[in-house]
This record gives sequence, C-alpha cells and structure tokens, in this order.
Amino acid sequence: MPRNILLIEAHPDAGAGHYGDALANAYFAGAEQGGHAASRLRLNALHFPLVKSASDWRDAQPPPDILCAQQAVRGADHLVLLYPLWLGDMPALLKGFLEQLLRPDFAFSEPKGKLPEKLLKGRSARIVVTMGMPALAYRVFYRAHSIRSLKRNILQFSGIRPVRTSMIGMIEGRARHRQRWLDRMHELGRSGS
Repeated sequence: MPRNILLIEAHPDAGAGHYGDALANAYFAGAEQGGHAASRLRLNALHFPLVKSASDWRDAQPPPDILCAQQAVRGADHLVLLYPLWLGDMPALLKGFLEQLLRPDFAFSEPKGKLPEKLLKGRSARIVVTMGMPALAYRVFYRAHSIRSLKRNILQFSGIRPVRTSMIGMIEGRARHRQRWLDRMHELGRSGS
C-alpha cells in the first residue's frame, strides 16, 4: 500500500556529499520506485531559534519553517530520521528542531491532571544513525542510549509507533560495506519501512 513518507535529513551539513546524503538519496529513490509519495526536509535549510524557556515552548507561536514542518509531519504516514552520531548523541540541530516541532497541542495534549493524549498516532518511523564506531559496540557497550531516548521519550511519547532503527557503523570502512547499506536503504524506501 503506498504511503506518504517524510524523510528528515538531520546532518548539520546535509547536501555536502556526505555518506548520509547517499543514504538519503537511496531511500528516497527506493520510495519513489515503490510508488510512495515521498518528500524531504533538510534541517540545515530551515531557520528557527532554540527554545529557551518552558513558556516559549508552550505558548510562543512556532517559527514559519517549523509550522511548515509540522504540516509535513501531519501529512506523513511514515517518518525517516537520518543523522550522524555526534559525541554519542544526535546533533544539536536535530534536538533543537524536535524541541521546536513537538510542542504541546501538536505532538501531545497539555496534561491537565491526567496523562497527555498522544496526538501523532497512526504514524510509524525509522531512525537511521551513521557512526564511525562499529554499530554493535554502540548497541552493546553504550546501550544505544541516544536512540532509545529518541525512540521512547520523544517519538513514542507523541504516539509514533512502531519505531524501527538502522544503525550503520564503520561508515569510513570498505566500499562493499557502504554499498550494502545503500542497497538496504533503497529496499527500505521501496517497501516504505
């Protein structure tokens, strides 16, 4: 069944020829080949300030680029977040974007003496993280803490599920390893997962 897919490219230098760009291109081409309606959002092309207070997050009007991003998320069935692991976590650009994007009454209802309602139900997601270390080392030794936090504390809290992950380690490695992942991303795009 065709899906509406939003590919969120969160490399701070997206579009500069990184391996992440090649992965995004492979996923996007696969999605188009699979008959899905795919769109892309490059975070480094957006303009938004950091959220600096709780009242700013709750009460301020989101910047125009964030309002457009919220509209794109509302229209999507499936989100793909692609970013490099920086200092063991997501880049600050992605964290700042998520704080602007996932505001009360967009991602969840403001709790008023009860649990908040998850407002982004009906969407699934895939987190794709590239890293220089072996993915197994990040998963076992570091317990993939930043990915678990993004998955559970941010996406699933908003109602997005299932959330699947692809951890791509040793990205500076052999060409065959890199090509295998490009092929895998193309297939994931084609299947809409």
